Amino acid sequence: MAATRIALFASGLAVLLLLVQGSPPGPVVQCRSGNTNCTVTNGYGAFPDRSTCHVAAVAYPSTEQELLFAVSDATAKQQHMKAVTRYSHSIPKMSCPGGPSGQGLVISTQRLNRSVSVDMATSRMTFEAGITLRQLLNAAAARGLALPHSPYWQGVTLGGLLSTGSHGSSLFGKGSAVHEYVVGMRLVVPSPVPVNGYYAKIVNLGEDDPDLLAAKVSLGVLGVISQVTLQLEPMFKRSITNRVVGDVGFEQTISSYAVTTYYGDLSWYPSQGRVVYRDDIKVPITTKGKGVNDHLFLRAQPTLDVASTRASEELLELTGNAGGKCVLSRSHVDTQIANGMGLKNNDGGLSDFTGYPVIGNQSDMQSSGSCLRSAEDNLLTACAWDPRFAGSFYHQTAISIPFTTVADFIADVKKLRDAHPNALCGTELSLGFFMRFLRNSTQDPNVTLQYPLHEWDEEARNNSAVINAIVWRDIVR
Repeated sequence: MAATRIALFASGLAVLLLLVQGSPPGPVVQCRSGNTNCTVTNGYGAFPDRSTCHVAAVAYPSTEQELLFAVSDATAKQQHMKAVTRYSHSIPKMSCPGGPSGQGLVISTQRLNRSVSVDMATSRMTFEAGITLRQLLNAAAARGLALPHSPYWQGVTLGGLLSTGSHGSSLFGKGSAVHEYVVGMRLVVPSPVPVNGYYAKIVNLGEDDPDLLAAKVSLGVLGVISQVTLQLEPMFKRSITNRVVGDVGFEQTISSYAVTTYYGDLSWYPSQGRVVYRDDIKVPITTKGKGVNDHLFLRAQPTLDVASTRASEELLELTGNAGGKCVLSRSHVDTQIANGMGLKNNDGGLSDFTGYPVIGNQSDMQSSGSCLRSAEDNLLTACAWDPRFAGSFYHQTAISIPFTTVADFIADVKKLRDAHPNALCGTELSLGFFMRFLRNSTQDPNVTLQYPLHEWDEEARNNSAVINAIVWRDIVR
């Protein structure tokens, strides 16, 4: 009965979140005195080890020359330094400088967020590294150009997504990794001896430079990226249909699906026996449609409602009520499917989603994150994971599986599911087992599988265990 009430409550919340605006995220660097004596966190407000990152200061360069000065000054002082992005959507503690706590420097790229130049003859554009994915897509679209691939979350910056190897889903062409489309890069790196009066220098890497490959995905350890030149293409449209099927034998179709669907991905909900295939293809720019991808989870949501949902999930965990989590997750998935997984194709209408296919420009379909751009409302609504309130808090696990073994992996998970029918419902409160397809110039094609699980705050973490934790340990072994 309690699980049923929770499911009804969640369904009601889904209707509300379709109607709200929300507060944009707060700063990830906070200082006690001006730009000194600061703490650094990420977009979730917590690093995996729950430690606090203290730094002596933060710099906010707005030009490459100011960036050169910041790196030079820290180098001359023998100060550890790291770059930090506007929203810092990196779960690992990569934005925290090494060395003694409280003595390092973070260099924010928040103000390095402009388009630098465009060459229409070659469809190439140069951007500053701190530009967000949303800003980049808009700037390119204004010129009639499109980024061929991108990650699905538009709150990342160009420098950040490159440094961490972010990608979309595709086995076509060069694949879905954004760094495959980098044809030039400028970095500011420390120098042990003065160069023109600075203990730092600008390194300009061209398309044929052998060091460009290393600089593309560097985890931020080679220097601070200043500018990036991308190979774009003329704007096109995408046509998307989310197709729901049973999961019997679906593991045998993944390879053929990946090589025939340009932007395909899939979400598997094992406890429900359902798979959602995203049939996502390129279509000509002349195709009719003004569709927009605005994923439900990435829209602004009522903070009181999100906090209540988190409290409900934690209560189910504390009481060991796996069946209740299954009821809640089924309601969640039903709501997503009924609302087109967040796709919109009825501009100005009462109902955002009116049916498939949803067709729209590449720049409007390739990523989501409208909670970042909503108007301030004093945290009545916000991104669901905003650390300023007790909202969604998940541990994200991601693994890469070769196509040659992915069917065996899924078959093994099905065996665990059959032996423990309620064990896998927790991850279905988000994306389930979410699978994207990745290939690039340096590795064989693989399936990137990720799944989220509810994460405890520190106090609960010390006194509780995830329901069916032993099943989840078997999956990652």
